[in-house]
Parts: sequence; C-alpha cells; structure tokens
Amino acid sequence: MDYRPRPEDSRFILNAVLGAPSKLHALAPFAEVDEALQQQVLDEAARFVAEAVAPSNRDGDEIGCRFANGEVATPPGFREAYQAFVDGGWPGLSAAAEDGGQGLPAVLEAILYEWLSAANHGFTMAPGLLHGAYASLKHHGSDELKTRYLQKIATGEWLATMCLTEAHAGSDLGQVRTRAVPQADGSLRVSGGKIFISGGEHDLTPNIVHLVLCRMPDAPAGPKGLSLVVVPKVLPDGTRNAVHCERIEEKMGLHGSPTCTMRFDEATGWLVGEPGRGLAAMFVMMNSARLHVALQGIGLLDAAWQKADAYAAERRQMRAPGAVPASRGGEAADLIAEHPAIRRILDTQRAWIDGARTLAYRSALMLDVAAHDADPKARERAQRWCSLVTPVLKAACTHQAFHGASECLQVFGGHGYVREWGIEQIVRDARVTMIYEGTNEIQAIDLLVRKVLPDGGAAMSGVLIELRDALDASREADADAQRRLAQLRYLGTTIAMAAHANPVLPYEVADDYLRAVMLAMMAWAWARIDAASAASSGAERAARAGPAAAFRRWVLPEFDMRLGIVKRACEGLAMSHAAAEPPASAN
Repeated sequence: MDYRPRPEDSRFILNAVLGAPSKLHALAPFAEVDEALQQQVLDEAARFVAEAVAPSNRDGDEIGCRFANGEVATPPGFREAYQAFVDGGWPGLSAAAEDGGQGLPAVLEAILYEWLSAANHGFTMAPGLLHGAYASLKHHGSDELKTRYLQKIATGEWLATMCLTEAHAGSDLGQVRTRAVPQADGSLRVSGGKIFISGGEHDLTPNIVHLVLCRMPDAPAGPKGLSLVVVPKVLPDGTRNAVHCERIEEKMGLHGSPTCTMRFDEATGWLVGEPGRGLAAMFVMMNSARLHVALQGIGLLDAAWQKADAYAAERRQMRAPGAVPASRGGEAADLIAEHPAIRRILDTQRAWIDGARTLAYRSALMLDVAAHDADPKARERAQRWCSLVTPVLKAACTHQAFHGASECLQVFGGHGYVREWGIEQIVRDARVTMIYEGTNEIQAIDLLVRKVLPDGGAAMSGVLIELRDALDASREADADAQRRLAQLRYLGTTIAMAAHANPVLPYEVADDYLRAVMLAMMAWAWARIDAASAASSGAERAARAGPAAAFRRWVLPEFDMRLGIVKRACEGLAMSHAAAEPPASAN
C-alpha cells in the first residue's frame, strides 16, 4: 500500500494542541492566513503527495538511479512527479512572494515535507535542500547572486546541493581541502572533490546550483578559514561548468536519490557572504535543515505504522488473550491487532509519532516567530528554542524512525522481511537519517557541550520553565510532566558540576542526556495532547487512548533509566575523586 497523509491528524496537533492559527495570525506576514486557508493548503498537499509522489516510491527503490558517462537518470515517474511539484508551486510554499514563493508559514512547509518523506523519501531528497539554499542566499548572497539564482531556487526551477563532505574529512569540516582561487573578474576557480552529495547530478532540472564549502588562498587552517561559493552546473552564458559527477554510491537504501562523488576542475563560482565566513553562511540552513530531517524521521515512522496497522487489521493468527469471542465473527483465529504484543508495538509507535509531531510542529512555529514576531524578546525566545530543541528532535526522531520501523516490520512476521509489503524499504531508507546532517552523536554533543554547559544550563532552564508554565498542575499528566522537567533542570546542573572535575564526562553522557530531554519534552507534549483530546469529540479521545496509555507504560519509563545512567556517571566520578584524595594529616 502507498502512503496516504492524514491531514486530520496533523490539524489536530497544529490547531487543538498548539493553537497555531492564533499564533500565526498575530505575525504580520500571516495576518491573512486563517485556519480555513491552512486547511485548504494541507488538504491539497495531502492529495498531491498521495496521487503524484507516493506511486513512484517502489520503482525508486527497486529500479533506482542509473549512472552513465557522467550523467544520472532518475527512476521512472520521478521527472513527472517533480514537474508536478514545481507546477503546483510547492517548492516555494514558504519563500517570500517577491522571490516567486507563496509566503506561507514555515510550519505548513514542514508538514508538507514530513508527508513527502513518508510517501517517497528518495524523491524528497531532491527538493529537500531548496529551503536551506534559499535561506543562505537570501541572507548572505550579493544582489547579483540573488538576481541570478534566488527565484530559480525558490520556485524549484533549479535544484541545489550542499557540498560539504570530503573523503578524508567526514564531519570534520575544518579539514576541507577544496580550493577557491580569486579571479580578476571577481569570480573564483574552485578545485577539489566532494563525496556523499545528494542530487549532485540528475535529470530533474536543467541546472543545479552547488553551494560548495572551500578554502581560499592564505586562509587560516581549521573551520575559520572556510568560505562558501556558488558553483552552478550551467554558467550564466549557457556553457557547462567544470563540475563533474564521477560516480553514484551503491547504498543500503534511498536508491531513488543519487548520492554523488563530485569533482570540481577549476570550476567557476562566486563567493556567498564574506571570505572565511562560510560556516556562518551555511549555518543559516542548519536549524531548518535539521528540523526537516527530524520530520523525515516522523514521516517514515508514520509510513511504517500505517503499513503495520493496516496489516494487523487484516491478518488473523491464533486466539488473542482476552479477545471478545463475538469479535471473531466465526473465524478460527483472531486479528493480530487484538494480540497484546502487537497492540503494544502499534500503540507505542503511534505515541512516538504524535508526541514528536507536537514538538516538531512547535519548532516550525518557532521558526516563524523568530523570523516575523514584532517583539524582540519573543524572537529571542523562539531562537533559543530552535537552537536547543532542534538537535534533540533530529537525533531522537531519526533514532525512532529506524528502530520503530523495525518494530513495525515485526508485526508482519516473515512477510515483513520480503519486499512484497514495502516495510523493509522503510527500515533501510530510515537508517541514513541517523547519520546525515550531523550524526546523532554529534547532535548530542552539540546540545550538551556547546549549548547547555557553556552558560551553566541557563538557556535550557529557560526553555524548560516555559514548558512548565504552559501546564496545569491540577491535571495528573501535567503535574507528572512538570516533575520531569524539574528533574531535567537539576540534571543539567549536576553534569555541569561534574564536568569541572572531568571535562570528558559530558561527551560520554551526551546521548543519554539528549534522550532524557526528548522524553521529558514528550511528557509535556502528551500532557497537551491529553488536554486537547479531553476537549474534543469522543472519537478523538478514543483514537488517542491507546497511544496515551502506551506512552506512559512503555515509553516514559525510559526517562528514569536515562536519568539514572547520567546520575551514576556523575556520582561515580565524585566517588573516584574522593577516593583519590590523600587523607588529611593528623595534627
């Protein structure tokens, strides 16, 4: 079965749980974007994804991309789907109207890309970097570069790449060796090689705009010497630039997306921003790019859950403990959806989808607030949220996409291990999300070492207090979430104190800390979902009763485990230091 978005689920989170319509209406650019318009956009997006994008997912995996003579042919149906994507105005959903976009909220674009990833992850890799390239050029590009490229990128007429990784460097961008030599006419000649470049070559658009991280002559070593350069596949005069695809990778998954090894042979390019400030120009992309990867994780988990839930509602096996005999309808076996083990899997993954969606949609709303709110303090709070929460979502949502999809495969038994049902493709496709856009371990270190500890946890404490104050302690779920948020605040202080004695400790416990943050925030999210469900129809309450119970029984207890791991590491350090202290001399 192909993935079908369920706009009613996203609308419930967006409207009933987060109150998005009023928040967006308060932002000047979206004063006319009322709930009816948002619903219209989401309904049309759901139809487009289901009808134009999802059907080519299987061919994307089984046929994949083909490489010959430096050119890449995408799978059957991809070119037609991409042209429909452009014709429908979807690439520019949140781009400014003056750049050819629709000027709609970033949160609507976030939901669109969640659904696109769920329907056809390989296809979605092609336009997935448009928003980042657009933002980078919008903020740092010269007027000439904006005139030449901004509208083409905003509308999806031309696709873009982000060329960072080199074979010897990986995530250590300070080791980048690609060179850019200034020319008399103001251009640069770029030479070097890049690997793992998604969409480095393809047949979807006539031009590809490469954003290349490189080093100019006499630049200092390390990341501070890096510059960002626009290097198009086709130059403004129509000639082919000296940009070459040498091969595409044979991958575990994502066969519909060409992952290219690129070579630049004194290719012509132009500087974006200032020399040596390439990372600053690139980091404009990062919060939105990492959020989009988190949404990929949510979408892939939803796709896996949809398949498993549908299968469990049809497949009969054995007698289910506690099943009502009348529900069997004379059948010799019960639906596997009635078996407690299967029910636990399905409800647990649904709990992750709804809780993670709440946090991801809130983050997308914060991107809108950070960009458009008239109150500087509101913009500052929103930016603080995005900075701290985005790495949490990227790591936790992609982790759950892979492990949760594997759990959903388990629902199928042996049928899940063969290609016929499509669930094994999701498991393979999801695995890479834990690696790219910064591995999950890098996200954890970024969170704890670079963002939480430098100010003693003050910024994170502010975020947690904000969440606490949005809850009602008279409700049991809210009070429980408040308790966990308080424990998390104290945990940050504990790590900060221990780090003075052992600076290596935060690197060791960073993954556990990030996981604890996600689970505490999920407790907040589910407290809000519970409150919204209680005020909704009986059908809405019934639909979320199982996942709500699963969250508290099977998901939330991990918080105590992670808390204990980190505390024990800190206490063990204190004990080892105490044992190493020489005894006080007797007087």
